[in-house]
Amino acid sequence: MSETKKPDSASNSASSEVLQIGPWRRLTSECRYENPWIQVFHEDVLTPASTPGIYGRVHFKGTAIGIVPIDDEGYTYLVGQYRYTLDEYSWEIPMGGCPAGEQPINAAKRELQEETGFTADHWQEIQTLHTSNSITDEKGLVFLAKGLTAGEMALEDSEDITVKRLPLKEAVLWVLDGKITDAISVAALLYLAVSENR
Repeated sequence: MSETKKPDSASNSASSEVLQIGPWRRLTSECRYENPWIQVFHEDVLTPASTPGIYGRVHFKGTAIGIVPIDDEGYTYLVGQYRYTLDEYSWEIPMGGCPAGEQPINAAKRELQEETGFTADHWQEIQTLHTSNSITDEKGLVFLAKGLTAGEMALEDSEDITVKRLPLKEAVLWVLDGKITDAISVAALLYLAVSENR
């Protein structure tokens, strides 16, 4: 998810409507920061034990999309790029964002083509994930893509990506060896490893 656009100014809109959220009660909610992709809220709450507390909540405006492409020989494709937030190089499955209002399958097709150059004939949604659910409501969807046809990549300005082809089983070993740490990639590759052995 790139953040090269100029951020919107925070709305600082506050709500004092008490809201019951399971065993929690939200007493106030104020947006402290907003840009085209996220909103950051500061909230006063009552905990499940009815004690006062605060919560910092990050709302994602879109949905995270991950794709595991597998070719006819059983190979998959990872993308490597430097992650600004971590200050580390990261190997991952192809992924990107699905803005509100867009069909996730269309976002998945776009992201696969942009990051690897591939299009796919067969698509299957295989997972729904929640990333870092203690602080954010971000939802991720993972798709399996088969029947690949090679084409041209179309990277965004914020992307400097290397594509690596390797057997799916080797990609799973990269997860087990700690070479892949991205949560959606880890979950997707382990899901496929387990489902193949059912």
